Amino acid sequence: MNTFILGIGIFVFTYYLIVTEKIPHTLSALLGGVLMVTLKILPSEKAFQSIDLNVIFLLIGMMIIVQITSESGLFQWVAIKIVKAVRGKPFPLMLLLMVITALFSALLDNVTTILLLGPVTILITEELKIDSIPFLIAEVVASNIGGAATLIGDPPNILIGSASKLSFNEFALNLSPIAIIILIVTIINFKFIFGRKMKVSRDLRAKVMDMDANRALRDKKLMITSLAILFFVFIGFLTHSMTHIEPSFISFGGAVILMIVTKKDVEEIFKTVEWKTLFFFTGLFIMVEGVVEIGAIDILANHALKLTGGDLAKTSILILWMSGIISSVVDNIPYTATLIPMIKTGLIPNISLAHPEIPLQVIKYSLWWALSLGACLGGNGTLIGASANVVAAGIASKSGKNLSFMTFTKYGFFIMIESMILSTFYLWFRFF
Repeated sequence: MNTFILGIGIFVFTYYLIVTEKIPHTLSALLGGVLMVTLKILPSEKAFQSIDLNVIFLLIGMMIIVQITSESGLFQWVAIKIVKAVRGKPFPLMLLLMVITALFSALLDNVTTILLLGPVTILITEELKIDSIPFLIAEVVASNIGGAATLIGDPPNILIGSASKLSFNEFALNLSPIAIIILIVTIINFKFIFGRKMKVSRDLRAKVMDMDANRALRDKKLMITSLAILFFVFIGFLTHSMTHIEPSFISFGGAVILMIVTKKDVEEIFKTVEWKTLFFFTGLFIMVEGVVEIGAIDILANHALKLTGGDLAKTSILILWMSGIISSVVDNIPYTATLIPMIKTGLIPNISLAHPEIPLQVIKYSLWWALSLGACLGGNGTLIGASANVVAAGIASKSGKNLSFMTFTKYGFFIMIESMILSTFYLWFRFF
């Protein structure tokens, strides 16, 4: 009991430091992780095992690829093309970026998407002399929504797909409709929240329309090489379920090959990696593993599920909301990994035995989709709810801008609750 209370105390204290930003959030997360180990909440061996190197190496690889690609001027070229497509109008620009982000996140993954589009967004908003933060928030929210639509869009879905043996097509057919509905509603929300506040003068819009995108390309050979590597990396992402090569090795391998081919100074390239973001994840993984180690998530899940009495509808909706709320404050990867065996070996067979009149496929779908929607969409609840959120904050910081915990949460939590409500109606009418 003392260990349980101490573990919860460390988590709450660390979360307080992250929310209030009394010290940099990277140091807050690392402090939480160190306390979990030094105060014997978590053995050091488990602490090291809890660090998800797939996430870390995926980020390092994509950060290097994005940095080298940016030196060609490609992102500036894309930025000018996008701005000219919407004629310099702020909200159509936000709408277009949200749709592109959601689509990319469904086909790739949300972290990669933010790493690619974040720098472009900064460039566009600086040209138009408008605040970048609302656009980054809109993109992060769209990335988490888009990531919920497919098997490969968000890490929780990859875990669920592996455990449930559900196919890419089953994920897309069942989750894409609600993801599209949530995205449309979210775009309407942002129209009212940000649409009227963003203004760009006619002179500035005219100046942007006169810009020549081709002049932004500084090194066409480097651009072609980078795009070729990116293409093969994306093919690797899309086919990893067949090749069984982890996205982290695909990303990191692509970065290594790109550095070799372009003969870049390794030391200079490594300096551009956002190490503080990577160390934030390291501390967060260890801290969350401490919470898992003391059984806090298991206890909460077991007590919550007892309330439903084996009723499929109540159980599904409870999993949805519990997953959404918990995933907004702890990383959704260990949370999903914790709930998967409970659903697979506990809930599905027990509900099937208690209610033989309900087809087994309906039971599986309603429970797995509830976990998926809750874990993925819950990431919008706070700045640390999903990996893409933290990466976006790092991109903003690198450009001298501040995407704070409270700023993101002020908008993200509302979107998360709204998404949970829409998902509840979807599950209810789809299965019950």
